[in-house]
Amino acid sequence: MKFASILAAVVVGLFAAPVLAADPGFDARIDALAHGWDHVNFEVPDKTARAAGAARLATEADALARQHPDRAEPLVWEAISLSTEAGAKGGLGGLSLAKQAKGLLEKAERINPRALGDGSVYVSLGSLYAQVPGFPVGFGDADKARSYLRKGLAANPAGIDSNFFYGDFLFRQGDWAGAVKALEKSIAAAPRPGREVADRGRRAEARALLARARAKLTGG
Repeated sequence: MKFASILAAVVVGLFAAPVLAADPGFDARIDALAHGWDHVNFEVPDKTARAAGAARLATEADALARQHPDRAEPLVWEAISLSTEAGAKGGLGGLSLAKQAKGLLEKAERINPRALGDGSVYVSLGSLYAQVPGFPVGFGDADKARSYLRKGLAANPAGIDSNFFYGDFLFRQGDWAGAVKALEKSIAAAPRPGREVADRGRRAEARALLARARAKLTGG
């Protein structure tokens, strides 16, 4: 069972995000979590090492969340890290971690669905619903996946992750043409300063899946 890295979601206009005072120390720790996850997810090929790295990041994010219970950002990164650990471990242990990630994202959504400013809450939830097995094994649900992923696109219509995960979902659903369109948008997304590792890794994934989708369209 594979749970892809989970990254991106928040619906625009759902309700106004709370106005929070700038906290350079908090922001720096969020950036450190992002950069740490970029490395673990895209530059650590060994699954055991990747799972250990993701678990460490989840612990760090949990500590930050406990220090800032009014902020959603640490919860999102904890969920993303747990999802990466789930993907590396697989099996029932991975499913348990995915359930934990889902609960954290739902909590983050209640606090601030605009957390991280790129749609991370909804795209992450949508990706989980798309990739986790359905009942009775897991909580996977194609309808919920589509709804959350579309909300993520509404929040970040040109985003690399929002389009990648929507394209991945459409591919799983057999919509090859839709997948091609979304994946092409993912590859063409503007670079994110400071997230070069993640951008490079995600584009590589998008190109590989795009080739498979185009092959399906031509009967390959």
